[in-house]
Amino acid sequence: MLRRFMDMGDPNSLVMRLRKRRSLHIKALIDRIHAEKGSCHILDLGGAARYWAIFDRDYLLARSCRVLVVNLYERGENDEIFTFANGDATNLSEYADRSFDLVHANSVVEHMGSWVAMEAFAREVRRLADRYYVQTPNFWFPLEPHFRMPFVHWLPFPVALHALKWKSRKKNPDLGEVARWLENNRTLNRAQLRFLFPDARIKTEWLMLMPKSLMAIRDTRD
Repeated sequence: MLRRFMDMGDPNSLVMRLRKRRSLHIKALIDRIHAEKGSCHILDLGGAARYWAIFDRDYLLARSCRVLVVNLYERGENDEIFTFANGDATNLSEYADRSFDLVHANSVVEHMGSWVAMEAFAREVRRLADRYYVQTPNFWFPLEPHFRMPFVHWLPFPVALHALKWKSRKKNPDLGEVARWLENNRTLNRAQLRFLFPDARIKTEWLMLMPKSLMAIRDTRD
C-alpha cells in the first residue's frame, strides 16, 4: 500500500499528486519571469528530466523555458528544453552570480550530508538567481520518506542506525553503509530552513493536518 502511494511512475499516486500541487508555486515564478523577459532560464539542482513531467511540455515550450539539470551522477539526453551537466551543488563557481532566472531544488538540500554542506548549498542557490524554489521534507512529519519508516528520523542516531539495519536485513548492508544512508538523509524543520534561506518565504505543505514538507520561495517582489 505504501509503495503504491509513493510510486513516482504513477501520476495518480499520492506523491505525484502532491508534486503537482506544489508545482503551482513554481509555475507562478515561471509565469512572472516569462512576463518580464519572454523566456525563463532554470537551474535544477540535483534533479532529473522525469521530475519535470509534472509540467506539461507545451507549457514549458510556450514559456521558452531552458532547464540546466546539474547532478553529481545522473545525466540525460539534451533536447530543446533540457541540458545536463555534472556538478557539485555546494560549489558551482563555474557559474557567475545571477546566471539564471530561477534556481529549483526538489528534495535535495537534505541529502548534502552535513550542516556545513547544507549552508554551502544554500549560498549557491541564493547567489545564482534572484528567484528560487527549494522544497524539502518536514522533520516533523512522522513518516521518513527516504526510508519509508515512521519515526526513525526522530530516534537517536545509534537507535536509528540499528532500526535501519534491521529493516534492510534482506539486502544485508554493513553498518557503515547504513550510517552513510542516515547522514545523507537529514530532514529539516522550519527554523533550520529559515536559517539557510533567510530571504525566502517559508511555506508549509499539509497532509492530514500534519506538516508534510517545507518550501523556501524567493521572488524578487518579496
